Amino acid sequence: MSHYQNDIQAISNLKQQQGSAWDAISPESAARMRAQNRFQTGLDIARYTAGIMRRDMAAYDADPSQYTQSLGCWHGFIGQQKMISIKKHFNSTDRRYLYLSGWMIAALRSEFGPLPDQSMHEKTAVSALIRELYTFLRQADARELGGLFRQLDAAEGPARAAIQDKIDNFVTHVVPIIADIDAGFGNAEATYLLAKQMIEAGACCIQLENQVSDEKQCGHQDGKVTVPHEDFLAKIRAVRYAFLELGVDDGVIVARTDSLGAGLTKQIAYTREPGDLGDQYNSFLDVEEIAADDLANGDVVLKREGKLLRPKRLPSNLFQFRAGTGEARCVLDCITSLQNGADLLWIETEKPHIAQIGGMVSEIRKVIPNAKLVYNNSPSFNWTLNFRQQVFDGMKERGEDVSAYERSQLMSAEYDNTDLAREADERIRTFQADAAREAGIFHHLITLPTYHTAALSTDNLAKEYFGDQGMLGYVAGVQRKEIRQGIACVKHQNMSGSDLGDDHKEYFSGEAALKAAGKDNTMNQF
Repeated sequence: MSHYQNDIQAISNLKQQQGSAWDAISPESAARMRAQNRFQTGLDIARYTAGIMRRDMAAYDADPSQYTQSLGCWHGFIGQQKMISIKKHFNSTDRRYLYLSGWMIAALRSEFGPLPDQSMHEKTAVSALIRELYTFLRQADARELGGLFRQLDAAEGPARAAIQDKIDNFVTHVVPIIADIDAGFGNAEATYLLAKQMIEAGACCIQLENQVSDEKQCGHQDGKVTVPHEDFLAKIRAVRYAFLELGVDDGVIVARTDSLGAGLTKQIAYTREPGDLGDQYNSFLDVEEIAADDLANGDVVLKREGKLLRPKRLPSNLFQFRAGTGEARCVLDCITSLQNGADLLWIETEKPHIAQIGGMVSEIRKVIPNAKLVYNNSPSFNWTLNFRQQVFDGMKERGEDVSAYERSQLMSAEYDNTDLAREADERIRTFQADAAREAGIFHHLITLPTYHTAALSTDNLAKEYFGDQGMLGYVAGVQRKEIRQGIACVKHQNMSGSDLGDDHKEYFSGEAALKAAGKDNTMNQF
């Protein structure tokens, strides 16, 4: 017997115990409302989705073709429409998640207005967006089930059994969210407090980066400043304690290193003995050997192997790493994080290059054989130019004739129909599968896609509607496509919950219910 049928029976038994006071209560209606509200709290969601991620991670370890994907969503409606679309096109939500980008919260969700990705926005906006996303996903469940219940009431015979089967085996829109906590918004205690709010809102996976929280920069911008490993590990432990306190025992932590593009540190690491973690961090500093007589006022000096070393100190009071140490620092960051409680890695790179990413992962896997990455397929990369240049460089290395191409101008549309461009596009198309197989990438995401799609679609609509196309700009460019592509929100009253409200009115008031979906509702045109 299904959960739905069990609930009908349980509520029927309860109704009998309550006597005549509950005569107007329909056990089937109450069971339907329970089915439409499967997840009672954010913690229910976090525990459920953590289990999904853990199973997916194990499946990937067994078969790298089983990688996972997500798109960044900056509003609950965007996340909801994405999951409705996925269910419509693929009849499953397997291995498809949501990503919550700190960049998009800063740019779109702060009361200060648009902000750069520097952790200046209200940190509570992070947990608020998680809660909002899951509110919209749960409403998508309720809406779809409501439609199935109405079909069930109208169906007879075998058709009724088929609809009942869809209800009994309903696929929820609720999927894991990988949620960006930036650099933790303060010290380890601040990180713990925000992590708790995020988990209580439903997050099963928290992504944390190793930058200085009060100097945090977007991973694709200059001026990034990292912290010594012990500082970062304290925050990883803080997030783990938050998961354990709230009973999400298999919560997932993504440790992000920005060391590849970060040439600065705010602190010299504390070290107890040669070769310890602090000493390894300091070994990457840009230093000069000096004698005691060379010391100047206020100098900071390291002693290593009997030598006095003066780190390069900038007017900003930051210390500089040696050039060319980024990859080695990334590898050490990743190994250390996995050895101290992180589950997944994130390496922020300057370009989407499988060989570069795979080279670092190979070094990490010498120590941690099942190390795997979450990777940002970032809109900050010029994908077309990067991959066309990769193809160009490969052709040149093989001695092929590249005289028809100007490397720096390969973005130009004049190259769109060339063999080089077609090969580059094919590499872009297969990038995620190739990188999952060759570079240990378990999860591929695009951080800001819906930021860009909103801008692009709005530009197209504004150009047509305010131009000579007038209303046809909306009808041909939007509504006609919605109808023909079966976009659910073409019935925007239904999407906003009007039919759900009608169902409830009928439960509560019976035939006296004043419902909105009558014959005069213009939504009946769709």
